Amino acid sequence: MKKTEFPHPVLALREAGAVAVARMRLLAPSGPAVAPQATGRRAPVTKNPSTLRGGIAKGPSTSSVLVVLVGVLCVLGVVMVGSASEGISIATFGSPWSILLREGLWMAVGLLVFAFVSRVDYRRWRRFSVPVLVVAFALLLIVLAPGVGLSAGGASRWVGVGQLRLQPSELMKLALVLFGADLVARRQPRPGNHRRVIGPLAIVAVGAGGLIMLQPDMGTALVMACITMALLFASGISMRPVLKVLGGGAAIAVVVAFAEPYRRQRLFSFLNPSAHASGSGYQVLQSLIGLGSGHLFGLGLGGGWNQFGSLPNAHTDFIYSVIGEELGIVGAVFVLALLVALAWFGLRAAEQAPDRFGAMLGIGLVAWIAAETFINIGAVVGLLPVTGIPLPFVSYGGSSLVITLGAAGMLVSIARASNNATPKSAAASSKPGRAARLVHPAARTPRPVAGSAPRLRARLDGGP
Repeated sequence: MKKTEFPHPVLALREAGAVAVARMRLLAPSGPAVAPQATGRRAPVTKNPSTLRGGIAKGPSTSSVLVVLVGVLCVLGVVMVGSASEGISIATFGSPWSILLREGLWMAVGLLVFAFVSRVDYRRWRRFSVPVLVVAFALLLIVLAPGVGLSAGGASRWVGVGQLRLQPSELMKLALVLFGADLVARRQPRPGNHRRVIGPLAIVAVGAGGLIMLQPDMGTALVMACITMALLFASGISMRPVLKVLGGGAAIAVVVAFAEPYRRQRLFSFLNPSAHASGSGYQVLQSLIGLGSGHLFGLGLGGGWNQFGSLPNAHTDFIYSVIGEELGIVGAVFVLALLVALAWFGLRAAEQAPDRFGAMLGIGLVAWIAAETFINIGAVVGLLPVTGIPLPFVSYGGSSLVITLGAAGMLVSIARASNNATPKSAAASSKPGRAARLVHPAARTPRPVAGSAPRLRARLDGGP
């Protein structure tokens, strides 16, 4: 006769208690927490992550911070453009205020666009992603037509009449961000189907970049490449095909850089500007002289020499050098800190977006602004070749300033939507992407222990 084995009583009680506690947790209703009874000890205070991240109770909201940062940058831009353009304004228009008045007019239009876009739900722009892309491609083709595109400095980059000019490449940046965000949001990356995301986005980016290079405008093409890589990186697809695309883009950039004589000259002067002091390296050397002349607190507004012709394009591409000369290292670092803070809070708005399209749209817009900042300041301080990219919100600009302010308005709209998102909509959003986990480590999804859930469910159902 087989002897029956009984489990140890202590082990049996411990196992039965664990099963009972697990069953109570599964069957407990999800309702409001019951206030604990007074026991003489202070109950622990639980912090609400959404309140802390939204910034309502612990500080200003992300949207408010973005509005303040954009406003401060715009004020600094108007002031510095007025100071940097005095000499060229007198030489060109006969008045020291002409360029400043034009900047003020474009800034007013841009701020109106910024206010309007920030009040519109960013999801409404999704339906216009393809039409805007088609219009941008059409304008890029029109600007290359002889007698239609307006040329300046050996490049045909504008369409329009008189001072009412539009730069199609700026519109293409916005179109690429909208199209890429919509594409990634619709085609959720899965193992093995990365071509469904990389293929269409690469075709659009390469096609637009090729048309922009025909103007020629290598700086804008580099910005679009940065936008494309940021969207691919944040989409969550495997990094191997992304690195292949990056390597192919780098090879094409090297070939294009050496294809034209003026690009080779710029590259060689960037490597050793003092050897080309009277030619292609003159602008970089004058920029460095201006930055060094400012010392700690600068020479004061209007006290520098760059605005009187010694530095070409002082009020556009090289306005950061004027800032360093007139406001010193303190002013230059302050402007850079404002732009870095704008990128950081823009990523924060993207991470808190209630849907995947908002997250991808925010990341693309931040990549746009951050790439222009890096390329512009890198050229001013001699770390990168000169490519003609303006400093966002600060450099003199017409349509580029208006479109950039519109992009900033979309960032504010995303931040406001995240502030107003309900817990239900936040829970319904998709899994956080790679960029979201980089911004907030708390967004990382924990991995369950393999096989633990089935075993617990079997034990609760009365199994062995």
